[in-house]
Amino acid sequence: MLNQAEPGSPAGKIIDISAAEYQAIQQFLSQSCGIELGDSKQYLVKSRLLPLMGKFEFSSFAELANSLQSASFSAQKIKSAVVDAMTTNETFWFRDERQFVELKDKVLPGLLNSKNGNVRVWSAACSSGQEPYSIAICALEAIKGSTKSRSVQIIGTDISEAILEEAKRAVYSEAALSRGMDSAAKVRYFHKNYDGYLLSPEVSQLVRFQQFNLLKSFTALGRFDLIFCRNVLIYFSDQVKRDILTRMADSLEPGGYLFLSSTEAMPIGLDSFELVRSGLTSYFKKIG
Repeated sequence: MLNQAEPGSPAGKIIDISAAEYQAIQQFLSQSCGIELGDSKQYLVKSRLLPLMGKFEFSSFAELANSLQSASFSAQKIKSAVVDAMTTNETFWFRDERQFVELKDKVLPGLLNSKNGNVRVWSAACSSGQEPYSIAICALEAIKGSTKSRSVQIIGTDISEAILEEAKRAVYSEAALSRGMDSAAKVRYFHKNYDGYLLSPEVSQLVRFQQFNLLKSFTALGRFDLIFCRNVLIYFSDQVKRDILTRMADSLEPGGYLFLSSTEAMPIGLDSFELVRSGLTSYFKKIG
């Protein structure tokens, strides 16, 4: 059991988490959103969930674990808060910059020319919006100066409703912009206001956000020419990862592209994609 006082606990109390309580939280996250914590993430669970203890007036992790097993209406808010706390991850602008250069210079122009100027993009697990908005900026750069009709529709999904509300606001702090946004793009695409830096409607209007669980059917999302699914599959079991990638292949149009992070590999035996190497980066193309 952990025995360390941490900020966020009710009235500054020391709150321990037992093996059984940790296991209950593990099971909830695995079943509700596919996250596999492993057996040594107690500190992560405590640091993420302690702030919720005071908010929902829990005096122990046992009370929290019991709520996660309840089917009551009031428990749904607690479950959503736990998922939000455990799935909010680091993100920044143009993460893995070489992929975005490839996207702007080759992938998007090629798709626009072959798809009659209409391209649909899915940014899965988009967090606070930096990835889909980075894609949107690349799209604007790719079609700049074209005399032909061009349309790029981007859907950003995440399981966390709270983080999607941040994404929809499209307002970012100086610190957030310093993580990957160069000064020229900052001047062109952002306007300083009292709350931070507001993204230009020219960019934000290309993106629609939707709460979505990757364990659910993709059918309602429609079909895509390009899918970004980066730095999220690492949290899933091998079986869930394979299932998600198989369904993403089914959601892609023939010849569509899948971008994983530069450190992620396609599972052995999943033959729906071929690896595309270009310069110092790589991504995947649907076969067929």
